[in-house]
Amino acid sequence: MGNCLGTTSISSSNRAAAAPAALPIDTLFKFPSPPPTLPPGGGFATGEIDLGGLQLRQVTSFHKIWTAPGDLGATFLEPSDIPDGFSMLGCYAQPNNQPLFGWVLVAKTNAADQSGEILKQPTDYTLVISANDDPNSAHFWLPTPPDGFRAVGLVVTASPEKPPLDKLRCVRSDFTDEAESESLIWGDATGNVNVYGLRPKARGSNAKSVSVGTFTVQSNAVALSCLFNKSSVLSAMPNQAQIEAVFRSYAPYIYFHPDETYLPSSVNWYFSNGVLLYKKGEESKPVRVEPDGSNLPQGGSNDGSYWLDLPVEPDASIVKKGDLQSAEAYLHVKPVLGGSGTDIQVWVFYPFNGPATAKVGVVERIPLGRIGAHVGDWEHVTLRISNFDGILRRVYFAEHSGGRWVDASRLEFDGGGGNRFVGYSSLNGHATYAAAGVVMQGGGSAGIRNDTAKSAMVMDTGARFAVVAAAGVEEPPWLNYYRKWGPTRSYDSVGEVKRLERLVPESLKGQLDKVVKALPAELFGEDGPTGPKMKNNWDGDEK
Repeated sequence: MGNCLGTTSISSSNRAAAAPAALPIDTLFKFPSPPPTLPPGGGFATGEIDLGGLQLRQVTSFHKIWTAPGDLGATFLEPSDIPDGFSMLGCYAQPNNQPLFGWVLVAKTNAADQSGEILKQPTDYTLVISANDDPNSAHFWLPTPPDGFRAVGLVVTASPEKPPLDKLRCVRSDFTDEAESESLIWGDATGNVNVYGLRPKARGSNAKSVSVGTFTVQSNAVALSCLFNKSSVLSAMPNQAQIEAVFRSYAPYIYFHPDETYLPSSVNWYFSNGVLLYKKGEESKPVRVEPDGSNLPQGGSNDGSYWLDLPVEPDASIVKKGDLQSAEAYLHVKPVLGGSGTDIQVWVFYPFNGPATAKVGVVERIPLGRIGAHVGDWEHVTLRISNFDGILRRVYFAEHSGGRWVDASRLEFDGGGGNRFVGYSSLNGHATYAAAGVVMQGGGSAGIRNDTAKSAMVMDTGARFAVVAAAGVEEPPWLNYYRKWGPTRSYDSVGEVKRLERLVPESLKGQLDKVVKALPAELFGEDGPTGPKMKNNWDGDEK
């Protein structure tokens, strides 16, 4: 399994419906270059993971069962070339509008395990639903597990005949956990069939649930489970040398808008340029922060006792603009999906977050003055790596209070060779997107603009990075500063809104009012953020 090279292969069944024209899924995704040669050590990227008696492999070659035609359709597949002794746990589904780049897990019982059978074939199947009235369409079958076992995937057939009982295996209950539906993969035109990705309900660095790579129908009304890692040791996690090798191979280039004023910097540069630490009740006696942050208060909570602020003018105006040459990517490495994956969070620091800009009807740009501006800005993207083969599977682009996952097959890769991808930082607000353009918060013809575009200003995260949080890594003092990286200042929000109303025609004032009312209350005033370690996604999963 370690020789998969990050590609997916597929063979066609003679029962599969022939597509009238080639679809994106008919093309196998391949990274621009082969994966890196990794330093040796441990169980990372060895192709197999043991959950404490249940051995898993990740299969990326498939046998096509049925295709719902068109770009808005989906293809249903089952794993092929399953290694000897391993059994199928369920089928795989993917939208047709992207190249094939999937995986499912197969399993076998560790021969040394003495706890009894962990895998058993089902006792029967229940037809959950058929895609349409055509007997040659997709038929979705739920395995009936023996007592004390659970199903973790469905079987798909292209005929109404029940699949054989030895087609797949159910898993003993103590090796399973609760699953939930994720994003919609496909829904038929009638609304009767809705197919969703399936993921563990418990996620994050401390969760032991493992995704199988399967799917569910009708929002998991069929009650499928995921797997559970019973091992006390996450043996497949990468070591320090492997982390650095993997990151160098995929490290993103972050492009800034040509009009960007507020660029990132390293934390050391920021502190070295006169940043001040304030203490509540002693505001008249701020202390200059040491370059390494060693005099920052450690631990505790964001209790309002301390905050950082820019140096006094004229230096403040200079520091606000950041220093791209010093900018450094700060990596947080954590286990996910029960140790079957590794997340590399790539944190970037900006000394200042600029004000927002709105679009209302035909008025393309309405500067919102102080709304949205604040000192200190932490942004990130997350690389999700498979611990089976060391391949990049997905990237999370953080966008303000949310974000979205993008499969590796849909990334924009840098044209200079290798497998490094591109991200775009939005003008002033620094949300990160996978493609250039304008994303509107609020939708429709009115909302907050997030403008992104390529320019000569780009951050090469692979050139300057530091692993600041991972197993065995000594964390820098600034990472354990849990208070705010900027001051809290309020201002006259009513006055700000009245000022904005003067910038649009009378007929558009109602739309502008809706945009402003939809803004979070904290934007009507400066409010410095907390650092990376205080974010929910530090230990939890990306939302």
